[in-house]
Amino acid sequence: MTVITTFKEKRRDKQLKYERSVLKDLSVKTLKERVQQYFGSTRIAQSFVMNTGIEEACYDVALEAYLLGAKFSKFGYYGENIDDVRKRCYREEKHLIDTLYNFLLYWGNGEEGTMSETLYYSCEGYIDVWWKEGYNNGQRRRKLRLH
Repeated sequence: MTVITTFKEKRRDKQLKYERSVLKDLSVKTLKERVQQYFGSTRIAQSFVMNTGIEEACYDVALEAYLLGAKFSKFGYYGENIDDVRKRCYREEKHLIDTLYNFLLYWGNGEEGTMSETLYYSCEGYIDVWWKEGYNNGQRRRKLRLH
């Protein structure tokens, strides 16, 4: 008897294996430091960043941005400019920014007031940094043939 697998299952298994290998290079300490760096100084964050649920949501979005950058690093490896690669994943990246921003607005209980634009730019910078780190790590792994 042979086991029949579909192409989708095989591709999903390969993707999960790649994501696990890329995430091995990431530390929880770095995640915590970045959350404090980007959201620790705002008035809103002082009231709710210490809440572990909100911190974990920031970690989740950071991991998604990191994996997105690592996934799209293959285009940079094959000679595409980083700006062109960013254009390829614009929708996904915008979705991550909006998700984090809306989550923080919801849990901020209206305390953001005039700070909401600043909060959006903080979310944008946070996602940008994680995407670039994932991109650079993905390219490094391809150069070392660890993909």
